[in-house]
Amino acid sequence: MPVPQTNFAWATLLEVGPAERGRRPLHDRLAHALRTAIRDGRLAEGAAVPPSRALAEELGCSRWVVTEAYGMLVAEGYLCARVGSATRVSWTPDTAPLRPRVPRAPAPPPIRYDLAPGLPDLRAFPRRRWAEAVRAVTGSAVHYDLGLPDPAGHPVLRTTLAQYLRRSRGADTRAASVSVCAGATDALFRTCRALRAGGIVDLAVEQPGWGRLRDAATSAGLRVHPVPVDRDGLRVDDLARSPARAVVVGAAHQFPTGAVLSPARRARLVRWAREVDGFVVEDDYDAEFRYDHHPVAVVQGMDPGRVFLLGSVSKTLSPALGLGWLLAPAATAPRLRSANPVAAAPPVLDQLALAAFVDRGWYDAHLRAARRRFRARRDLLVRTLADRVPQGRVAGTAAGLHILLHLPDGTDTRGTVRAAAAAGLRLADLDDYHHADHPARPALVLGYGNISDTEIPPAVALLGETLRAAPRSRPAASSAAPPALRRGLRPPSPPSPDDREA
Repeated sequence: MPVPQTNFAWATLLEVGPAERGRRPLHDRLAHALRTAIRDGRLAEGAAVPPSRALAEELGCSRWVVTEAYGMLVAEGYLCARVGSATRVSWTPDTAPLRPRVPRAPAPPPIRYDLAPGLPDLRAFPRRRWAEAVRAVTGSAVHYDLGLPDPAGHPVLRTTLAQYLRRSRGADTRAASVSVCAGATDALFRTCRALRAGGIVDLAVEQPGWGRLRDAATSAGLRVHPVPVDRDGLRVDDLARSPARAVVVGAAHQFPTGAVLSPARRARLVRWAREVDGFVVEDDYDAEFRYDHHPVAVVQGMDPGRVFLLGSVSKTLSPALGLGWLLAPAATAPRLRSANPVAAAPPVLDQLALAAFVDRGWYDAHLRAARRRFRARRDLLVRTLADRVPQGRVAGTAAGLHILLHLPDGTDTRGTVRAAAAAGLRLADLDDYHHADHPARPALVLGYGNISDTEIPPAVALLGETLRAAPRSRPAASSAAPPALRRGLRPPSPPSPDDREA
């Protein structure tokens, strides 16, 4: 009698040998083949074996043969059968040598309250309208939209972003100047490489500032020069004394101090860029969330030939979307492309969905609702801090999704952050955003974007308890600290170093 054959996949696993002088029945040979495959590891634990009817058809035998073989292996513990589910392998060869058990480190305590900066209100993500935008563009996209994407981004989104930035941010732009990126970090890395390709080797950054910025600069071969920030923003006179020919600045809302670049310094910054034949890289961080008056226009509109503009939807919608933009001076476009030859734009359907989301007015409506919600939440946080942490002084409340809480000299902020984390409260130390040689005055950066209103009172109460229990062992910072860190900003009457963005 010929040996039954399975299909190609099972033929590689099962070797159902011939009858041994007629004394070994087929069901026994099938059980032996399955048992050998399991012992050899060819059938892994949890793998499903074929239904008995299907395997019987492949073997050319009765279903009884297969069910009998399966039954033998279930009884031996090699297979596990459950009603309504597939029969699966329940045994695995133990070939690894015995090792002494190593006690695991205790798991960190769960975070109950998150006051670290970096996230918007993820509960308020407009799921229904975003899903509707995705469905709409998926159904209407033409066949060539589904081909290889343009590295600079889809023309539809680039046009939409150019119009939006002109209308809402006062930018001077055309669609050809816009590149779609995977967030502000991606745009920053591209810009740093383009600056280095253009012969610039020294880059100034704000002090304190975003830690990932230094990574982008150094990875591109740039030397970093910290320049202090005060209550009027970047100190341009200090910038002029540095060797830098390019600077990254948060003009609308500096991170983490919350300072806004004053009109006089904006004009002085543009003059500096012209004098040194350099560039300004404007990080349009948190610009949409201004609470005391309309958002200030971008510096890019004052000199589009000298200013790069970076932005994203990570703080307005969600960092999970991975969508941002880079608005570059026209003369730098060839250099930008050559310095980033493998740069890839985000998925085309996501780009088209964002374009539809903006064009239908849903983005503006979402921002209006978000501003109202965040303003009320900021006011609640400031009031609660005044009651529970009276020794602190609040600053940087005019915009954005975080505030500064200045603490008395000598406060051990690093120890406070560790103690709070052990109690289930996540905080950020302002000192983590400073260059190692320039420690900050004691302060915490408190984010309120992704914490609910009901969580703020218990979170602040826990912060107050942690501060009262913290030892005052930290030495006071030098009196040369920037004025914004010495004085702070007035609160309104009755808001890890790389957590700023994903």
